[in-house]
Amino acid sequence: MAGSQALVAFREPTGRMAVRTYNINGYAMPANSTVWFQVLNSSAEFSDGQMRLFAALVLPEGAPTSLNHIWQVGPAVSGGVPVRHEFQPANLNAKGRLDLLGRDPTGPTATGGDSRTRKRNIHGVLNMVSWGIMLPVGIIIARYLKVFRSADPAWFYLHVFCQISGYAIGVSGWSTGLKLGSESHGITYSTHRNIGITLFVIATVQIFALLLRPNKEHKIRFYWNIYHQGIGYTILILGIINVFKGLGILQPENKWKTVCIVLISVLGGIFVLLEAITWVFVLRRKKSDQSNKP
Repeated sequence: MAGSQALVAFREPTGRMAVRTYNINGYAMPANSTVWFQVLNSSAEFSDGQMRLFAALVLPEGAPTSLNHIWQVGPAVSGGVPVRHEFQPANLNAKGRLDLLGRDPTGPTATGGDSRTRKRNIHGVLNMVSWGIMLPVGIIIARYLKVFRSADPAWFYLHVFCQISGYAIGVSGWSTGLKLGSESHGITYSTHRNIGITLFVIATVQIFALLLRPNKEHKIRFYWNIYHQGIGYTILILGIINVFKGLGILQPENKWKTVCIVLISVLGGIFVLLEAITWVFVLRRKKSDQSNKP
């Protein structure tokens, strides 16, 4: 982590355990360098799959005795330089407060619950509700209720309500994601971020396209419908893909993954069922209309 004063232990090619200090000021691992405190009698041991590091620290006069403490396990050492560790949730949450005088630490702990974890959870919930629930429900309403003449114009207002609400919630989730990205220097989930930006852009275009919606009798209404439906289904597909991308990054408990999968699967099942019912209804109505012709 940039700004860290690190003690790193690893096994050298000779088999001897080594302890090195690193003044990390970027995201490329620097060469062995001095840190702001003095390290005495450092050593390390490796047994039963665990690495133990021992050192005596001499702090400069007036230096704080309570500090932020992070710990990591890297995959390997290449050319005498430790390889960068992973950025999974377990890695990002490996932090706490350490009091060098042995007093009870204060502040965020490694068990989570800090502001970053809350922001990640809020980001995930907002986007699941938006792209995974509200927008698909809005599409279901537009796709399947409008075939019933008695549902006009109620279906349209329900559709607009779901889409605008889903968009507003999605923008909130997107903004939270941007904030998280700006605070996570060196940690980039490119695919998830790029899909999120794409969703925001095309969803914004889709919302403002409502202002240009032509009357039913207008000659370009047919082409506007094709555009509107095409963009809508694109948002639906990208939104669900990005929800699962986010789950892969957040790595919540299995029960939350199951809830998301069940909700999206239920909506998918409703799509299939209503598609079949709608086709049966439309074909019967078409047949009835033809039989009523003189």
